Amino acid sequence: MNITAQNTFTPAVFVQAGDPFDVSVSGTFVATVTLQRSKDGTNWRDADTITSPSEWTGESGSAWWFRIGVKTGNYTSGTVTVELYA
Repeated sequence: MNITAQNTFTPAVFVQAGDPFDVSVSGTFVATVTLQRSKDGTNWRDADTITSPSEWTGESGSAWWFRIGVKTGNYTSGTVTVELYA
């Protein structure tokens, strides 16, 4: 998913306890990208922030919904390409 504006997130992905998930952030951008998690898919908590391209694999300690994107006020310019796989 390409992000070129603030307040834009991927669709939520449900990750079971102990299951891995992969995150990819790429592109040329000036923005803070935020990985968020939620127990109910509605109320989101910040889990991590990224300001440059990166890739990693995480593991969910318990069952959570995850999404990644750019919060309001955290986008300046460029295109952020984000991918979240479970």
